[in-house]
Amino acid sequence: MLEVLTGSGLAASAGLNAYIPLLLMGLLARYTDLVDLPSGWQWLGNSWVLVILAVLLAVEVVADKVPVVDHANDLIQTVIRPTAGGLAFGAGSSSQTVTVSDPDTFFSSHQWVPVVVGVLIALGVHLLKSAARPVINATTAGFGAPVASTAEDATSAVMSVVAILLPVLVLVFLVGFVAFLFWFLRRRKERRRERAAARAAGFRV
Repeated sequence: MLEVLTGSGLAASAGLNAYIPLLLMGLLARYTDLVDLPSGWQWLGNSWVLVILAVLLAVEVVADKVPVVDHANDLIQTVIRPTAGGLAFGAGSSSQTVTVSDPDTFFSSHQWVPVVVGVLIALGVHLLKSAARPVINATTAGFGAPVASTAEDATSAVMSVVAILLPVLVLVFLVGFVAFLFWFLRRRKERRRERAAARAAGFRV
């Protein structure tokens, strides 16, 4: 069960920022004993991979805080974030960490399953983020973009750390995500109804 929570937390984190969970896992595997990557994922701790991830993270952090640019960035990230989520779930659920001591027993026969699950989780989080950002930009005249982006980056970083060190708390993040999803969908439906009513009133006038 801890393998699933660790993988889910890292995949959800990748849905907010593709590079934070991968970079964190690579750094922890290379410089600490908190993460022991399996043979198929050792490349995450490679120096060049870490440098590339750091550069991509820097670009992502800047681009995601500029209105209009953040929308273009989200379109590009529609492919990148789910892919990173699949990699993060696969690596995280297969790694030996301070909380997961025997990961091979869970996904031993179907190695592709965690990657697919990670892709789906990250895609869901990414789609919600992408749908919410235009609403935030429109209602705040663009000033909300850097605030929302900073909050998303911070959430991604905290969730990545929690997924590795205290995976049980990932349940809190997942429950919060589902609650926010229901609230956001209901709020968007209400806004559409209000706009339709306003248009109808305009036609009557």
